[in-house]
Amino acid sequence: MIENPLAVNTNQPRLSWQLVSKEFYASQIGYQILVSSSEENLKKDNGDIWNSGRVNSEKNLQITYSGTPLKSETKYFWKVKVWNQKGKASNWSKTALFRMSPLSSDLNPIWIGAITKADSHLPEGRNYHTATFNRQKKDALINASDSLSRRSIMLRKPFEVKKEIKEAVVYISGLGHYELTINGKKIGNSEFAPLWTDYDKTVNFNTYELSAEELKKGENVIGVLLGNGMYNTLAERYSKFYVSFGPPTLFFKMKVIYKDGSEDIIKSDESWKYSKSPITYNSIFGGEDYNANLEQKGWNQKGFNDSNWKKVIVQEAPKGVLRPQTTTPITIQKQYEVATAKELKPNFYVFNMGQNLSGFTTIKVKGKKGQTVRVWVGESLNEDGTVGQGKTGKPYYYDYTLKGEGVEEWQPKFSYYGFQYVQIENINYKETKNENLPTLVDLKSNFIYNSAGEAGTFESSNDIFNKTHLLINNAIKSNFQSVFTDCPQREKLGWLEEIHLNGPGLLFNYNLESFIPATMQNIEDSQRDNGLIPTIVPEYVVFGGDFTDSPEWGVTGVILPWMYYEYYGDASLIEKYYPVMKRYVDYLGTKATNHIVSHGLGDWYDYGTHPAGYSKNSPIALSATSHYFYGASLVAKAAKLLNKTEDITKYEKLTSDIKNAFNKEFFNPETKQYGTSSQFSNAVPVFMDIVEPQYKQAVMQNLLADIKAKGDRLTTGDVGNRYLFQALARNGENETMYKMNNHYDAPGYGFQIKFGLTTLTEQWDPRKGNSWNHFMMGQIEEWFYQSLAGIVPDDQNPGFKHFFIQPEIVGDMTFVKATYQSIYGNIASAWEKKDGKLILKVAIPANTSATIKLPIAKNSEINVNGKPTKDLKLGSGKYTIECKL
Repeated sequence: MIENPLAVNTNQPRLSWQLVSKEFYASQIGYQILVSSSEENLKKDNGDIWNSGRVNSEKNLQITYSGTPLKSETKYFWKVKVWNQKGKASNWSKTALFRMSPLSSDLNPIWIGAITKADSHLPEGRNYHTATFNRQKKDALINASDSLSRRSIMLRKPFEVKKEIKEAVVYISGLGHYELTINGKKIGNSEFAPLWTDYDKTVNFNTYELSAEELKKGENVIGVLLGNGMYNTLAERYSKFYVSFGPPTLFFKMKVIYKDGSEDIIKSDESWKYSKSPITYNSIFGGEDYNANLEQKGWNQKGFNDSNWKKVIVQEAPKGVLRPQTTTPITIQKQYEVATAKELKPNFYVFNMGQNLSGFTTIKVKGKKGQTVRVWVGESLNEDGTVGQGKTGKPYYYDYTLKGEGVEEWQPKFSYYGFQYVQIENINYKETKNENLPTLVDLKSNFIYNSAGEAGTFESSNDIFNKTHLLINNAIKSNFQSVFTDCPQREKLGWLEEIHLNGPGLLFNYNLESFIPATMQNIEDSQRDNGLIPTIVPEYVVFGGDFTDSPEWGVTGVILPWMYYEYYGDASLIEKYYPVMKRYVDYLGTKATNHIVSHGLGDWYDYGTHPAGYSKNSPIALSATSHYFYGASLVAKAAKLLNKTEDITKYEKLTSDIKNAFNKEFFNPETKQYGTSSQFSNAVPVFMDIVEPQYKQAVMQNLLADIKAKGDRLTTGDVGNRYLFQALARNGENETMYKMNNHYDAPGYGFQIKFGLTTLTEQWDPRKGNSWNHFMMGQIEEWFYQSLAGIVPDDQNPGFKHFFIQPEIVGDMTFVKATYQSIYGNIASAWEKKDGKLILKVAIPANTSATIKLPIAKNSEINVNGKPTKDLKLGSGKYTIECKL
């Protein structure tokens, strides 16, 4: 749920509320909603926009607004009251609000900047994979462009406020990224706004409400700082690719409404002025430089003399549709102090910040005017103790040139990297021992990630599992940016497969209710005309071949709307993106021969003695065809849900045909093995229900035999881990899962813990891989929440309206506790083994129910809150359940 959204872009918004009650079996039997045009009306219980009257329903989520038509750019206030199972009415809820977004036709955007696209001479197209270019080729592209086209600029606009203000609303998109100030004060707390999109298809704008205090009577000044972001990646230093949608550009519109009902519009047009900013270099891939001597004090406040500033140029608009950003911004979430400082040689320092993360540094320095401090950052150290960037994209650094006025503080605005270590040369640290060098007074690292918020907690008696949970989540956070990225340094690209393969873990740990719809918009934007969904979204660079087209990646566009439905009980993405899902499965059909698809990356990074990369242990065709089957079966299921009769028949038949073709091609009825008899080959058909029921047990036995033969170790990769883990977990083999993950060897999470890492890495042995901050192998989170804690969604009652608590007691574990903030409220499951007893404490939210399944013999005596009971389907409340083990 988005609380009090400022950019609702549907004329039938859906309203939801959570119920809180200390009573057992609390449920709702009715509700009444009031929507008003003003807070005053709502206080008087006057629903002048919509009064639903009492509606007899247990629904408290996603209630479609059904009042008088809503007007764009208008704010509405609402509240709700409910009747409980005893027919008792609640008090009215606190007041909530929502603001309707402007219609795109009303925005009439004028885009302004320093230089036109035509004069910029920036590279066109998406085929500049610069990692494959030599220096000469890169320099030629950079030199052909005008340097102003990649320069950070400051734009300003003074305006008058003549009367008393009722409200002011700002709509802004500064590309690649912007920082907005009004009268010198930063508006909003986001970094890297707006979020990345394919700018040829969608351009996000942000909405801010200003309070009357933020605007003064008389002259006010709008100040905007622009940087390149992913909109314009052409730059010196390291870059993974060059893509340019144009030079930095600004769209701005502010509507000021006065108390007398009149209004003023201030918008981006040719009356604005610009100047180069003190940020002399900024690149999302290469770093950022700042020269404090170029600062213009008071540039974004009144009384500043801007006679030397230039008039802006009206620019060509980006091609994409201007849409309100409806998901959460990126913010600075945590700051870390220096953990240890080491002087490698005189005045040459390396700082360990204690945590690998995505972000940038904040430095405090003092010294002479014109001195420069260069800050290198990296995930690891070279053998000589210096910061290493060899595997993560180099050179990347921040240069700060001092103005020589006391202690100066600076942090970058338009670039971030993955790092734990910081290297700064030619400085004093803390004390000024050498007068000719600047002194670093303080250093911090800033952890930036999406502000969606956390939804789950997990803790157990097993140290490896607890530390694994932290490792994985620090890697997820590092890659939870505008999109889920692969790594926060070298690529920063939205590789899709990790979202569905880690999907349940992501959904248990984070609130993705507004983020997944934004991801699906990006997927729709990136889908090709022939139906192909590329491996990376947004597709800023076309890698070609299997690196553009791999079914295990593209099928995310089909799986994700279903995961969203399962966890949030909301079918809107299945409805909205059904054509996307269908077109992708149809596309795979065009690549199939007798229903067998044989292209793609397969079980990427599968484990063995071979170098990591393409699937080596298992046939690529087995992987590709199984995902074709998976996609087709979900489209058939979607057709059923949406009652699309013709499609039901078509896709159910297709699913059945693929299954038959798969079994014919890959199954050996004599040995009861699939493919190469690898763990992946056998786990996938078990997980996806492709194996015929009469052979399932034998295939499972073959899978277990291979795991045992490998010393209870896995051989799957990025794609196969989830299917292996869940084939075991869902078929009563949790002891095998425990053995396979409870150790300190590679392949295994324990090896990374032993290695002293703080984020999950790209390869099980970090010494072999490139990135030390990848969450793609984090699929065990699903097992932590669903198997160890036993919080399991019920696909017949999506959104945890009804769910199961069915913990698995494995190995020598003595306790597990987990919580999950579902859309209905907090679900908790905590078990411990004590004196031969199992004690399970659960919390079930109001208006939901849960069925408890215990891992004990059928006739065992069970006490619930001290009373013997046989019925373990429970309504809301907090329960302590005890039984003998």
